Amino acid sequence: MSEKIVVIGEVKDGVLRNVSFEAIAAAKKVTADGEVVGVVCGNGEMSSLGKEMIHYGADRVITVTHENLKNYTSEGYGQAVMAVVEEESPQVIVMGHTSIGKDLTPKLASKLNTGLISDAVDIEIADDQVQFVRPIYSGKAFEKKVITDGLTFFTIRPNNIAALDKDTSRSGDVTDKAVEITSIRTVIKDVIRKAFEGVDLSEANVIVAGGRGVKSEEGFKPLYELAEVLGGAVGASRGACDAEYCDYSLQIGQTGKVVTPDLYIAVGISGAIQHLAGMSNSKVIVAINKDPEATIFNIADYGIVGDLFDIIPLLIEEVKKAKVGTGA
Repeated sequence: MSEKIVVIGEVKDGVLRNVSFEAIAAAKKVTADGEVVGVVCGNGEMSSLGKEMIHYGADRVITVTHENLKNYTSEGYGQAVMAVVEEESPQVIVMGHTSIGKDLTPKLASKLNTGLISDAVDIEIADDQVQFVRPIYSGKAFEKKVITDGLTFFTIRPNNIAALDKDTSRSGDVTDKAVEITSIRTVIKDVIRKAFEGVDLSEANVIVAGGRGVKSEEGFKPLYELAEVLGGAVGASRGACDAEYCDYSLQIGQTGKVVTPDLYIAVGISGAIQHLAGMSNSKVIVAINKDPEATIFNIADYGIVGDLFDIIPLLIEEVKKAKVGTGA
């Protein structure tokens, strides 16, 4: 009998976050012939979201619809997902290591009386064992964890395990499950978004991050322009956030978001250890700083020594030219 895997999808602004599809790919790494059951929670029509999960590899999807699931609360989503887990009795549960995933999964693990491996960046098979690779010591080292007994429950870091190719020819059942969501002690009356619209920072393939060297809120404007032409997102060091150059929602580092984009452009960032903890695993790092002794150059793949206010406009111009040349 093949294993059953529950993948908890995450919806943001009416669309599934990319990490939901990455979680499906991670599930198939754990057990190639298992049945992947997606779970999506919300308060509206979600059959299209269920179909999208199937296109990315899920075999069937269960949607849980209730007015108390309009906004995320650990109580509401906890009840919804637990109802599905109790009915499906899966051997594996996986979710993205996002702000919601970090809040919801420990609660579920406690209710299920099981362990939880969090923030996996890779999954390896060795000696017929599934090994979960996760960073420790602020990304300076990696450990491999093995589950020897019971339920396999883990979260994956966004942008590390590639999603499967979308296959619109795949089909599967999308069913709605009625769950009574009660005893909600947390009431969300309004959600105010401070972050700028655009690519989600934790899932961006390209990030342009500014530090104290950007000097002001006005100094961040060229960074937004560069991020836009690159199809990326803007981030910041804690120093820039503390100086009120930008909102704390953009903070990357030990006390902010941990990101692993394909390209990370550090602009006016000195390279404090706390910041490096949040971005050092980026695939390619480009540092722009007028101080040739800045610590950031020690981990950068490419370094540009000079005034960012001269360099960024040139980069924007060259990227635009390149896009015109390729017809992008």
